[in-house]
Amino acid sequence: MYLTSTQDVARMGAPAPRPPNASARSGPAELASYTGTANDDFDSFYRATRPAIARALALALGDLELAVEATDEALTRAYARWKTVRDLERPEAWVYRVASNWAMSVFRLRRRSLHRLYEPDGTDSSVADPAIHAAVARLDVKHRSVVVCRHFLGWSVADTAAALGLSEGTVKSRLHRAGTQLRAHLRDFDPQSKESS
Repeated sequence: MYLTSTQDVARMGAPAPRPPNASARSGPAELASYTGTANDDFDSFYRATRPAIARALALALGDLELAVEATDEALTRAYARWKTVRDLERPEAWVYRVASNWAMSVFRLRRRSLHRLYEPDGTDSSVADPAIHAAVARLDVKHRSVVVCRHFLGWSVADTAAALGLSEGTVKSRLHRAGTQLRAHLRDFDPQSKESS
């Protein structure tokens, strides 16, 4: 199940670190509409970004616990550098990039498979169609990451490139390849397309 609140983290047996007065309850729509300014406080940023970043990383990485841990690590670093981070054009993209890089370092240390994706339990509303979830799971992590940033979080190609530390051309190329692979994977799940071929 995707992270929807700090209670979800508590159910996993890990307390959710959060700043005072933060009651995280937002999703991709709230994250996409976050427009930070220098006057915004960190608590507002935290509430607007933490749940959606953690869910997006969980989808990209295939590991909910690692995604939550990476998000918290990145937000801790953002808090320590808040005077600088808050003035970035997309501070949430900075947080995503730091979290993603940190998680990939953990993956390398643990030598875990980058293709592992937990199974949806039927209550997940962020990826409503199990066939789409399974098709996304079949992508390698590089392609999955651009799909998550571009389509799940709704970021522009430029924001996706900034978040992942890639050029815009690389993002477009990976999106094109991912789209081709997703169409092929989805044909595998569609009984009608098999009958007509």
